[in-house]
Amino acid sequence: MLIVPEALIADLVSPEDAFTAVEATFAAMARGEAYNFPVVREALGEGRQYGFKSGLDRSGQMLGVKAGGYFPGNAAKGIINHQSTVFLFDPETGRPTAMVGGGLLTALRTAAASAISIDRLARTDAKVLGMVGAGHQAGFQLRAAARVRTFEKVIAWNLHPDMLPKLGAIAAELGLPFEAVPLERMVEADVIITITSSPAASLMAAHVSPGTHLACMGTDTKGKQEVEVTLVAAASVFTDEVAQSVSIGEAQHAVADGSLDATSIASLGDVLIGRHPGRRAAAEVTLFDGTGVGLQDLAVAAVAVQRALERGIGTKVEV
Repeated sequence: MLIVPEALIADLVSPEDAFTAVEATFAAMARGEAYNFPVVREALGEGRQYGFKSGLDRSGQMLGVKAGGYFPGNAAKGIINHQSTVFLFDPETGRPTAMVGGGLLTALRTAAASAISIDRLARTDAKVLGMVGAGHQAGFQLRAAARVRTFEKVIAWNLHPDMLPKLGAIAAELGLPFEAVPLERMVEADVIITITSSPAASLMAAHVSPGTHLACMGTDTKGKQEVEVTLVAAASVFTDEVAQSVSIGEAQHAVADGSLDATSIASLGDVLIGRHPGRRAAAEVTLFDGTGVGLQDLAVAAVAVQRALERGIGTKVEV
């Protein structure tokens, strides 16, 4: 088994690698060549969450699991709140083949999924990017979005405004004007990314203009909610996996109250393989419910392992 620690990941997997790997994974899911196993998620108290996401990709010969969760007290200790490790296995024998640090990989694959949705569903003339949330993941989201659309400005809101300057610095690196705004100003955005850990909706239907694309990336647990149910119900909803969308994703609330029919939710993979047309009109509001599936983690971890083997780095152990 090869151990690839967190410290090596940045030199092994690029944002472009993550985009390519996640895109291939979504397509394989849509073709029925890959599937995720049921998510195991447990609340540990004090906002802590721990669980397992796993799956099998027959086309990519990947079997594995990501173990980890969200620990909100970590920031005060100088480490990121999301902690995880990916374990890969030989799909034929079940023998473990790799243990890979999952922190940066999680950030990269989440941003890649959002960017793929923007690339395939946002209007081609989108100019203003709206950010709701300014935590650790937000910077990855901003950079990934800027790779697929030529934005002219970034506007952002965060529950704790003191966190916004760090996001503004990233926008400046990208050459984009940045402005901290109240949520009501999100009507100016053509694309809005929500990346919070909120238990209650902050973005409302009144904050979104016709033709906007929403990438809702923060809701991945029962009870979380980033956007108003009315907004979800009125949008054309796409997701990474429908089963997760209706159970732990942003769509869970609209499906539960009957305002959204689960059968109307389309997979982003179907758009990628041409089974679904995606955006149908310029004024249509599209919404990607990014719940985060285990197959995404396996895909980016496999890239890290392949690169480590090619470069002769990492630690091999007998198991």
